[in-house]
Amino acid sequence: MKNIKSYPTEEELPPIKTLNEIDFSAIYSYADYMRFEFEERLEIIKGYIFRMSPAPSRMHQKISGRIFNPIYNALNGHQCEVYSAPFDVRLAKKTQDDKEVFTVVQPDLVVICDLTKLDERGCIGAPDIVVEILSPGNNKKELINKYEVYEEAGVKEYWIVSPTHRTFFRYILDENGKFKPTKMLTEGEEVTTKIIPGFKLVLDEVFRD
Repeated sequence: MKNIKSYPTEEELPPIKTLNEIDFSAIYSYADYMRFEFEERLEIIKGYIFRMSPAPSRMHQKISGRIFNPIYNALNGHQCEVYSAPFDVRLAKKTQDDKEVFTVVQPDLVVICDLTKLDERGCIGAPDIVVEILSPGNNKKELINKYEVYEEAGVKEYWIVSPTHRTFFRYILDENGKFKPTKMLTEGEEVTTKIIPGFKLVLDEVFRD
């Protein structure tokens, strides 16, 4: 009788306890991500590991709160929900199986209107709005790859906020599934969106101090 080689199940795979065990040239899935037991914050974009910036600065946190609160207030009575990092967003392509999900990101803020995408681990599928607040640690490759995966997944609006330059930039998904840029906004201007009726973000308030 032939010996049949058995492979470990997802539950039997050992945990990854230190960052030194990560091979940054290898491909990782969400199943691997769930095995991480170290404190360093990582994201997976198209299977590749990206280090996240260290703990957000005080100003980063303040700006996040100043965007979160108006969204939260505007959503009162609406079906959509808003979440802030740390909050895993899994962008699946073919299947929702953990071993087949190769993009797991933690945007600063997300708005999700299809509540069937929510589970106890976060969001599986494209949020309606993704907000990224730039930090000095953000690299160009990371930002380019995130733009691509958000567009491919069908994120309706992608907001990029720069505390350093006090600017707000927004991409809106068109009917062909491609991001179209809007004009750059800054202090003295306001942001609205069709996704959240009655929402208004005053950039003077966001960037004060």
